[in-house]
Amino acid sequence: MAFTIDLTDKIVLITGGISGIGLGVSMQFAQAGATVIVCAELTGDDPMVASFFAKMEPFQRRTFYYETDVSQEAAILELALLLQQEYGRLDILVSNAGQNVFRGLDDCTLADWKNNSALNLASHWLLAKALKPLLMQASPGVIIIMASNHAYASIPGCFPYNVTKGALLSLVRAMAVEWGPAIRTVGLAPGFIDTPGNQKWFDSFPDAEQERQKTIDRHPVKRLGTAEEIGGWCVFLSSTYASFASGTTYLIDGGRNALMQED
Repeated sequence: MAFTIDLTDKIVLITGGISGIGLGVSMQFAQAGATVIVCAELTGDDPMVASFFAKMEPFQRRTFYYETDVSQEAAILELALLLQQEYGRLDILVSNAGQNVFRGLDDCTLADWKNNSALNLASHWLLAKALKPLLMQASPGVIIIMASNHAYASIPGCFPYNVTKGALLSLVRAMAVEWGPAIRTVGLAPGFIDTPGNQKWFDSFPDAEQERQKTIDRHPVKRLGTAEEIGGWCVFLSSTYASFASGTTYLIDGGRNALMQED
């Protein structure tokens, strides 16, 4: 008998779900049969949104997009009200939206700190809290918080991003403790995933291909991860097969954390 995950009766919201890791998550949930709702801060007529729907073309009848800036509480509350009116329930929340805010400790300004905290930490809490009444109607509801390998180990110049990603581990535990068993909360901490955003980082070096290969060589699996793999983890953690998992954040980094030295 094949091992299958069928989410045809589930509704999932994926923040930042139109590109990068979020796109991989959206596609994997769609392939599992779920109704996929995505949000991002882009307007509905933005070319990136059009590109997203083109990639989701086989699943367009159960794919929906809403413009939402999750760093703003008013926008979150507006989205929660809209989802209540349009769908009446929510089974799964993948709180994925985030952005690299990389500074040195000395170079980081208070504005950098506040902007990073609003998007990369507070938004996950405010969104989950606003959607809690909808998630409580599932059996149980599932929240997946997207953290990062920077929550466990980082490098110079990645402040204050690494601080908020570390704090998300505690947020996952707090939600699991306070909202269980009606809502099950888990976290994912992806390592180096092969996305356009990371390619942009490679391109910032004089020899992008050399830097990419150096990064690959630092992974015991000798490759980068894919957005689809992270999406597969999200689908699994949302399924009944993972129903005993709660309060834990899973580090998915190709073994990078196991190496003591860079080279």
